[in-house]
Amino acid sequence: MDQYYLNLLREKYSTPEAVYTELINLEAIQNLPKGTELYLSDVHGSSAAFEHILRTGAGNVREKLENYYGDEWTAEQKDWFGLLISYPEYALKHEPFESVKDDDWYADTIIHLVKFMGFCAVKYTRSKVRKALPQKYTYIIEELLYTDLTQRKKNLYYRNILNRLISLKQAEPFIIALSEVIQRLVIDHLHLVGDVFDRSSGEEQVMERLIQHHSVDLQWGNHDLLWMGAHFGSKVNLITLLRIAARYGYLFELERTYGLNLRPLFLYAEENYEVTEAFRPKGSKSSSLLQEESEELLAKAHHALAVIQFKLEEQIIERRPEFQMANRQFLGKVDKVNKKVEIDGKDCELTDFPYDRIDENDPARLSYEEEHIVDTLIESFQRSEKIRKYMTFLLEKGRMYLVYNGHLLFHGCLPMDENGDFQSVELEGRKVQGKGMLDAFDMYVRKASQSPDSSEDYATDVLWYAWAGDKSPLFGRNKMTTFERYYIKDKETHKEKRNAYFDLRENEDTVKKILRTFGLENKSARIINGHTPIKVKKGESPIKAGGRLIVIDGGMNEAYRAATGIAGYSLLNNSYGFQIVTHQPFESVSGFFERGKDETSLKHVIDGKLERTLIKDTTIGTAIQKQIDILLEVVEYIQSQEILNEDKFSFDM
Repeated sequence: MDQYYLNLLREKYSTPEAVYTELINLEAIQNLPKGTELYLSDVHGSSAAFEHILRTGAGNVREKLENYYGDEWTAEQKDWFGLLISYPEYALKHEPFESVKDDDWYADTIIHLVKFMGFCAVKYTRSKVRKALPQKYTYIIEELLYTDLTQRKKNLYYRNILNRLISLKQAEPFIIALSEVIQRLVIDHLHLVGDVFDRSSGEEQVMERLIQHHSVDLQWGNHDLLWMGAHFGSKVNLITLLRIAARYGYLFELERTYGLNLRPLFLYAEENYEVTEAFRPKGSKSSSLLQEESEELLAKAHHALAVIQFKLEEQIIERRPEFQMANRQFLGKVDKVNKKVEIDGKDCELTDFPYDRIDENDPARLSYEEEHIVDTLIESFQRSEKIRKYMTFLLEKGRMYLVYNGHLLFHGCLPMDENGDFQSVELEGRKVQGKGMLDAFDMYVRKASQSPDSSEDYATDVLWYAWAGDKSPLFGRNKMTTFERYYIKDKETHKEKRNAYFDLRENEDTVKKILRTFGLENKSARIINGHTPIKVKKGESPIKAGGRLIVIDGGMNEAYRAATGIAGYSLLNNSYGFQIVTHQPFESVSGFFERGKDETSLKHVIDGKLERTLIKDTTIGTAIQKQIDILLEVVEYIQSQEILNEDKFSFDM
């Protein structure tokens, strides 16, 4: 070993004994069972439902209570204890807990929580458990967790700690802290397979929760790239996400949350647009948050944003002919006299089209007022500290796809033709397909992030193509018929044909082919997909291709619930295999306490009881093995030096 290598080792291990200790520790970790992974997708701002799934571990808290207490406790006792663990702040202030909170109850509850925590922590090292503990209670929790109560003196010691905690009025904060540790221990790692944003206004709470999470990765969805593209300079991405916010009635919330300057937009819309039915916010009539005056302003702003979006899209299509989207340029084909537009060679009647907002000589050109609106919006969006924080996190933790523990995770699709061959898209003269397509989009996202001041560079335009392009792996349809849905009543024009991938993924051979493309040959390898809500009401199953592909978009957001009939899927993967969890609509925490149970999660075991997966069989285990291999080389070197020098070798020679 050269001196440079030795110097690096010295920084981490001061003595040979430190090397031996680390080697023993890593080899021991390799033989522990793997932790439980939770897979979620398509949150779409549904912060309350998302929070509930994390607090309950997608039903994992209740299942572990069943395993731990068995017949020792009744189902009702386990239900109530599960609610306490999931919502300790609420439970301690409400019945039935409020009326029984005396010193004995505090002591017994803490004992049960500590014992149950020990059960949940059994697959972790002491070091890892320590990292999960709140700093202010670490010493006390460890003392209680590792005390042998069969010894009388230790039992007295244990009781003395509890009595002092209670006398110092620390019992309730301690119970909350223990509950939060249990919530963390039941889920070792979170995978979010795309689409944090849009459809509702809870993305702020979701992102804050993700940033605080102890172990998380993300695979970008089309809605995530919409926001990332906007922050990295894409004007059309920004206008599109604001249009969606206006459509679903939460544009005012975005204005308040991120400090966006919407005043020029509202003034312009108020003066230049009328309220039309197609642009009224969806669901707003049943919402008490929007008064009639605000709803009308939102409808006008919605229409103004749509027109600006269509103009900006046509500008991109014009300067990027390789995107092959000329068939989506409609503004120049509008017949003002006959109130029609040509679409795919057919004349279609227009309804409520704003002819006076389009320059007949240059249809895609923004007016002076529209330019001002766009410039004002992009400046305020990019200056928002919260948005910068969230987009930085998505860039650092996210990617287009992930191979993890022998499984492939991506949000949308790998575009294919009807024969099952990968379709290609040309980007800057290079055709990419399959895995190469995902790699290329990942590269362009990171490239766009480096030049946020540029709104027309190639990488930024690719982030729009990812949203609406017919070969985009995040869109997966032949066209996005936003224009038609707003202005044409003929619903035949509204249809969007989905990519052949979504039918072919039912076929096991197709899924195997995709997995091989990513180097996954093992028969246990699976694809985890999001993006397309599973229509449970029509009998569709999230488990496809003989179990080789699982779609976990079940419609967490209320906007999709009419189509799905449920409130989303999540997927658990513990050391024994996969379980898919069906979630029912989240109503309220108070509702759980009124019923005395949480009935929102229903588990279905996908794998039979397999041979238990150890950490050495995982992605993390591979990284640990590399460390072990290096340490074994170090040990060999140390031992050779000891023989040569006939005394104990030290790095500090």
